[in-house]
Amino acid sequence: MPRTLADQSESELGGPGSVLTRQRRDHARLDGLLHELDGTTGRGQEAVLRRIDRLVFAHAFAEEAVLWPVARRVLADGEALTLRIEQEHQVVSDLVAALEEGGPDDPRRPARLARLVEVLRADVRDEEDLLLPRLQERLDPHELRRLGRHWELVRRISPTRPHPTVARRPPGNALSTLPLSVIDRTRDLIDSGVRLGPARLAPVGEAVSKGLAGVAALVERTPPARHG
Repeated sequence: MPRTLADQSESELGGPGSVLTRQRRDHARLDGLLHELDGTTGRGQEAVLRRIDRLVFAHAFAEEAVLWPVARRVLADGEALTLRIEQEHQVVSDLVAALEEGGPDDPRRPARLARLVEVLRADVRDEEDLLLPRLQERLDPHELRRLGRHWELVRRISPTRPHPTVARRPPGNALSTLPLSVIDRTRDLIDSGVRLGPARLAPVGEAVSKGLAGVAALVERTPPARHG
């Protein structure tokens, strides 16, 4: 039976540039953020959630664009394995979108947060224990490092916010990457400025961010973005 990534050394995973090493590194960062989220409230909770969003959505988008097509090609059960993880990604997107829509005073928020943490942890285990070790068996270290470079490039230009209606497979996810990434990362900068800048400018920044969210929603609803 393939060994979980959690029990392997960096060299066994293919070195620091291997896609397996990069994946596990992101998973460790997520684990730290989930521990940091525990017990938070108000603005502190929102700040940690934003950091989780920026990590999780870019990570998942890169997986779906780069890794899962390879898994479906080289693994006999790659379709079933990737579908399982894509479904987990969809649940995460839906939960984060619901948290944002409901706001901090929504009575359903604690249950949604608990479910979000549960699904994120299950997703990490499915990837590190099931799918990625199987992929490791079929790819040599050179291929793992090549995939790692590609995955890292895509991760750095991927969206950082939930887009539940965008396809989780090509061509929809590939076609929507650039416009949604530009919108999301612009909103990230604006929202950071709102938190750190003069209070009198906050309403302007919030209005611009809300307007960009509306543009993102239009991109999500286009037929090319939803085809996959």
